[in-house]
Amino acid sequence: MRCPFCGHAESQVKDSRPSEDGAAIRRRRLCPQCGGRFTTFERVQLRELIIMKRSGRRAPFDRDKLARSIGIALRKRPVDPERVERMVSGIVRQLESMGETELPSHVVGEMVMKALKNLDNVAYVRYASVYRDFKQTEDFAKFLSDEGYADGEDA
Repeated sequence: MRCPFCGHAESQVKDSRPSEDGAAIRRRRLCPQCGGRFTTFERVQLRELIIMKRSGRRAPFDRDKLARSIGIALRKRPVDPERVERMVSGIVRQLESMGETELPSHVVGEMVMKALKNLDNVAYVRYASVYRDFKQTEDFAKFLSDEGYADGEDA
């Protein structure tokens, strides 16, 4: 594994252990060149997934991009990072088990929406505002009333 600090071609594994949910192997590494320490994760990939964007463009599925977008929605929310990791892993497993190698982007978006609704209502609304491309405050109001939040329930 190449060192992310100095670019040295090799690094030493100092510790390996399964992640909390057992879906990955966490490895602590040391660069013999610069002494930098870093962590890598090894995950099973059942198949290469391609995401078909609304524009018609195709892009390889990127687990890290999925995790980042969920992380943005959950920023400053009281949600355990381990629950977020389990949620991301669950979405990836669902996508891989669908049996298709090419999936429309809206399938991923809807899975994220469903998972966030069960995890954190505020993150759910934040994600929806980007995913559904809200332009004005009325878009939020309509979404919240359609989702049953208009009766005083906190979002």
